[in-house]
Parts: sequence; structure tokens; C-alpha cells
Amino acid sequence: MNALIVEDKAYIRKGLINLLETVETDVKIIGECGSVKEAVVVANACKPELVFLDINLTDGTGFDFLDQTEHLDFKTIFITAYEEYALKALKIGAVDYLLKPVDYDELQFALKKIKSLPVSTQKEQIQTAKKVWYQNDSTLVLSLSDSFQVIELQELLFCESDKGYTTFYLADGKKYVVSKPIKVYEEQLEKLNFTRPHQSFMVNLKFIDKYDKSGIIYLKDGKKIPVSSRKKEGFIATFLNYNSL
Repeated sequence: MNALIVEDKAYIRKGLINLLETVETDVKIIGECGSVKEAVVVANACKPELVFLDINLTDGTGFDFLDQTEHLDFKTIFITAYEEYALKALKIGAVDYLLKPVDYDELQFALKKIKSLPVSTQKEQIQTAKKVWYQNDSTLVLSLSDSFQVIELQELLFCESDKGYTTFYLADGKKYVVSKPIKVYEEQLEKLNFTRPHQSFMVNLKFIDKYDKSGIIYLKDGKKIPVSSRKKEGFIATFLNYNSL
């Protein structure tokens, strides 16, 4: 496989080339680039079959490069530092990646896996990763058992957590279950006027119809949400502050 390395740090490129020389593989490096602009030119000229692609480049991102070369058919293995947001995007998209500095065994595994993966399938995975990378606070990508679902958080009524699973209930009646606890989503939801009145629930403040002082939230669709005694004081303050704005 003819391969292109797109990475802005020369020592990372050199280290990867050295590793590839020790791995039993048919990968041949045909070019090295340190920027999106340069990589687009080289990829169009050389038409690689595989690209080792850094996410953060000097003049853009790896996704910018992929957007500008979408007419080409090559497979991609991302190279990234240990960045929480980058890894989240790649993991949700199920895209192959190598952490810097590149490890010999991980390189072997990635190369073996990528060879059997159709280009079309990987492009779909990368599109999912791209959505996560560029998503703003108003949307959330849920990793379901058989697909990835984008939801608009302004249409989310509430989420309910149970035994490590979280169910998302939307205003149109749809619901989605993910195999992650509610705390994974708490920070992002709190930025968009969600509150956690109970260990098992997060509620969109705009869909609250009333709060009963006995400790029950009534949503506009009639759903009842409990407020725990430990969180009661904090919830009331948040609720009153939101409705006084």
C-alpha cells in the first residue's frame, strides 16, 4: 500500500517511518507533509492508498484535509496526542487511531485491521467522528447499539439513568438508550439549562410545568420527576433563577 504521512512534527514522522520499516508490511511511504495545504496537493498528485493523518495541523485539522480530498479513495489511520475531545470523536466514530508516540504493537494491529476495512465503510465512520468533532453544545451524538444518533438538546425533555444505562426522552415522543451513565453527559447538559434534581435524572428546565413542594417536578407532557432531599435546595434555586430571567 502506498502511504502518505500528514503530521506537522518531523520527529513523529521519522519515528513512524522507522517503525514501519520494522513491521512486516507492504506499506510504502511515498510522501510526508506537515500542513493541510501541502497534503492536499501531494495527495492529489500521488493518490495514496493509505494516509496516516494527524488531527491537529498547523493550518487546520485532519478533517479539513479529508473534506478537500473526498474525491480520492484512500484509507485513513489517525495519529493524535492524548486529547480527550479528539479521542472521543474517534472512538464514537469507531475510527482507527494511533496515540503519539506511536507504539509498535498498536501500529501492527491498526494496519491489520485497516486492510480488511472497505474504504466506503471507513468514510462513513469518519463522517460520524467529524460530527462529534465539530458538534456544538446544542447537539449530542448518541452511540446506540446499532447506530449513531444526533439529537437536538433543545428538544430533549429529560434523561433517566438506570444501572449504567441512560435513556433520552425527546419532545416528539422518541427515546434512545445508551450504555453509559448519566454523569458522562452532565457537564454538557448543564450548559444548556438542564438540571439534575435526582441522581437518576437530568431535566430540561424549559419543559418544566410546575414544581410541587412535596418534591415532584411536573413536565409539560405530564411526566413526573422526583427531586431528592439532598438536591432539593439546589434545584429550587436553579428553577427560580431560570424562571426569573
